[in-house]
Amino acid sequence: MSILRRAIAVTAGATALTFGLALPALAHVTINPGTAEKGGFAKVAFRVPNERDDASTTKIEVSLPVDHPLPFVSVRPVPGWDVKVTESKLPAPVQSKYGEITEAVTKITWSGGKVEAGQFQEFEVSMGAMPDNVDQLVFPTTQTYSSGEVVKWADEPKADGTEAEHPAPTLKLIAPTGDDTHGAAAMASPTASAAPSVVAVNNNAQTETTSAATSDGTARLIAGIGVAIGVIGVGVAIVALRRRPTA
Repeated sequence: MSILRRAIAVTAGATALTFGLALPALAHVTINPGTAEKGGFAKVAFRVPNERDDASTTKIEVSLPVDHPLPFVSVRPVPGWDVKVTESKLPAPVQSKYGEITEAVTKITWSGGKVEAGQFQEFEVSMGAMPDNVDQLVFPTTQTYSSGEVVKWADEPKADGTEAEHPAPTLKLIAPTGDDTHGAAAMASPTASAAPSVVAVNNNAQTETTSAATSDGTARLIAGIGVAIGVIGVGVAIVALRRRPTA
């Protein structure tokens, strides 16, 4: 029986490792898509999963960078949620291709709704123009639960590439490809000299198919592989046990 016990222990460990690698990445607050072109405009969604079985998420606060402010920001309404866009004076003026920016959107707060256990919600934002002198923008996010618990997703990416305990949603900036079509529409907005930050609720923004189904499918596939490994491991152990010579 020692062979069978060892096989089961190894199989259980492999399955636990498989689930351990698959699930945590799905539980964090993330920004989707995770990349945007430098100098361009992008529509992104802050994806907020509810991680608690006994409480619902009732408020989300997303902080925008002040060292690389975004001149144009608009939010898409989320049914059942109230949104507040906070515009503040910057610690120091920032030069951009739209002129000097002294004020910008520094925080977006969604409240009044609920993300129940086992659910997630996406909060969409259109913003730009992206800076062209950095490779990423970090958006520290605070998640508040109905129990009063507050979780701060504010850890910046680690230099060694490993994941932080509470990683902040991070948007990686890539070189322009020439396919960006958002810039023309944004240029029609008031310039920075007239209104450094355009804050609006965009009811007509184009819908974008999210990768929620893809993420869910990936998680199920990985889980299925883990279960299959477990079944195979137990089967091998049983065969090995039956082939042992009898005393």
